[in-house]
Amino acid sequence: GGARRDEEKARAKERIFSHRDSFGQWQPKAQRPELWTLFNTRIAQGEHFRVFPISNWTELDVWQYIARENIALPSIYYTHKRDVVERKGLLVPVTELTPPRDGEEVVVRDVRFRTVGDITCTCPVESTAATAEDIVIETLAAEVSERGATRMDDKTSEASMEKRKKDGYF
Repeated sequence: GGARRDEEKARAKERIFSHRDSFGQWQPKAQRPELWTLFNTRIAQGEHFRVFPISNWTELDVWQYIARENIALPSIYYTHKRDVVERKGLLVPVTELTPPRDGEEVVVRDVRFRTVGDITCTCPVESTAATAEDIVIETLAAEVSERGATRMDDKTSEASMEKRKKDGYF
């Protein structure tokens, strides 16, 4: 999982060196200060770090880098037509794992995925952005964060992401 500081609250607590205990669990209060470029990398037996070298980047920084370096990405990140249903303010992709519920109308929309993950909880956003440059422009105008616009499970509670991190999901 990503850990950029412009993301939701639990991810914003992530450090470049993310300390995990011997069970692989993340404890926000156990994260070490990162002052300037000094990192405390001492660990006890069984502990480890997950390292996020671009955690201080934003979604915009990532897309500007992709555009500048002309990095090829899977087509799912760019506009495409997809069957979706509207559910709780999100566009839910219609798949075998996420079928429409009774009373929901399936519509075809031009969408792209701002984040890619488990199809049962990751939603696309309406978009006509066909290139990285288009996405940079779209990101500049976005009023909702990448995860805030795309994750069904983040709608369950403000602490759902932090709970999954503590449980070692990320």
